[in-house]
Amino acid sequence: MATKRYLWPADYMADPSVHIFNGKIYIYPSHDYYSGIPEDDWGIHFDMKDYHAFSIEGDPMTGTVTDHGVVLKREDIPWAKKQLWDCDVQEKDGKYYMYFPAKDKTGIFRCGVAIADKPEGPFIPQPDPIRGSYSIDYAVFKDGDDYLMYFGGIWGGQLQRYNEENEAVNDIRFPEGDEPCISPRVVKLSKDMLQFAEDPKPIRIVYEDGTPMKAGDPHHFFEASWMHKYNGKYYFSYSTGDTHFLCYAVSDNPYGPFVYQGEILTPVLGWTTHHIIVEYEGKWYLFHHDCGPSKGYTPLRSLKVCELKYDENGKIIPIDGMAE
Repeated sequence: MATKRYLWPADYMADPSVHIFNGKIYIYPSHDYYSGIPEDDWGIHFDMKDYHAFSIEGDPMTGTVTDHGVVLKREDIPWAKKQLWDCDVQEKDGKYYMYFPAKDKTGIFRCGVAIADKPEGPFIPQPDPIRGSYSIDYAVFKDGDDYLMYFGGIWGGQLQRYNEENEAVNDIRFPEGDEPCISPRVVKLSKDMLQFAEDPKPIRIVYEDGTPMKAGDPHHFFEASWMHKYNGKYYFSYSTGDTHFLCYAVSDNPYGPFVYQGEILTPVLGWTTHHIIVEYEGKWYLFHHDCGPSKGYTPLRSLKVCELKYDENGKIIPIDGMAE
């Protein structure tokens, strides 16, 4: 049973992005607060308005956590109207690039970019979002000289509004039963880290026999893409949304297809969770969130961490989401 730690119970933070910069763990979460907006299935009550940066001195299970304060806020983003959801940060040539979703003035989620000289910020936003961007939950993975962005979220994340040619569609429907599930997306970033270098492509999550994962499978993709590499394999992990699992699939290619492997985390207290997987000093860790400190009150979530382990075949050993 994995021992877990709440990282910042003094405030409500969720959707962690975590990277090792300059030998130190940095965390970039979304920032929950009570917005007063009634809850619905589209997540409009999650009207986050700023981002903080955190760092940990030493072991994530015991080290001191530092809040570096607000590093980007909504009123400083010219094009953004509301809902600063999950973000990610990557480094290139001594600059730090934050990729964040926000709804523009028309209510459409776009991907913004903000740049900092230090991992703890502050981050200065670009005047416009990435051209052709859509949906939410942008995770950027460095693969050699390339930076690949994985993204997408269903329901309030608006992924269902787009076909696999990246066109907005009028006939919005959710696949059911034995139909293939909606696919997340992957796209290579431009050399300057500010635009897409290609058109986003669908990521195929398949079963061992190569058939696409079914929409009726409780382990289908919903949101919260993350990519890490272990023993030469690409591990694509994600949240299943309303069935409340974290799951993963594996490939030899960062574009997939990815063969479904199993669950990482069973349901937690709260509607769902969102995660990252990172290696630090020879150990692997799962950062995620739940609603323990808010006693199950979903709009107020808290950061959590535990050690993650693999078996001899490279399979992730599942973690009980309700265990402390």
